[in-house]
Amino acid sequence: MKKLAILVSGRGSNMSAIIDACEQDRISASVEIVLSNNADAKALSIAKEKRINTVYISSQTHTNPEQLDAVMRNTLLKHNVDLIILAGFMKKIGPKVLSEFEGKILNIHPSLLPKYGGKGFYGMNIHRAVVDAGDKESGATIHLVCGDYDDGKILAQETVTLNEEDTPESLAKKILKIEHGLYVKTIQEIIEERIIL
Repeated sequence: MKKLAILVSGRGSNMSAIIDACEQDRISASVEIVLSNNADAKALSIAKEKRINTVYISSQTHTNPEQLDAVMRNTLLKHNVDLIILAGFMKKIGPKVLSEFEGKILNIHPSLLPKYGGKGFYGMNIHRAVVDAGDKESGATIHLVCGDYDDGKILAQETVTLNEEDTPESLAKKILKIEHGLYVKTIQEIIEERIIL
């Protein structure tokens, strides 16, 4: 049984989908820890209700970035995690965590990378750019996390079609509908070694 860590900054709808899939044996893993950089994240209370270990670590708890990075790395090592899943984690991962868990950190991005990726492309900024460009499709991408935003190896993608009435808000809803299933399926395929990291 693989052990997962989920890093989250907000409500964590992808986190909840992954926890549910683990409980239902659709993912052959257990969520060992939920780590957030936001003390008020709804995801922390959801994880606590599920009796999952939770940790709040941020620039408020550790003002030195190197120390923050080291504490994150040590926390993840303590829980013997096999994969780290970013589920709306809004901070860049530090070099100590990256090197310790190289090739084991996944993120989901609400566009068809490499389009609309990189610094500044998050949330509604992405969907607005897609709609403004007149693109006929967008979607979600699961990729490995590396030192640069949204630049790691692409592991899986799923597409949605835009129509002329789509707004950034309606596109966001379309993509959210596919994100949960794509994340769950990809994590399980990694565990089954059908996707090689």
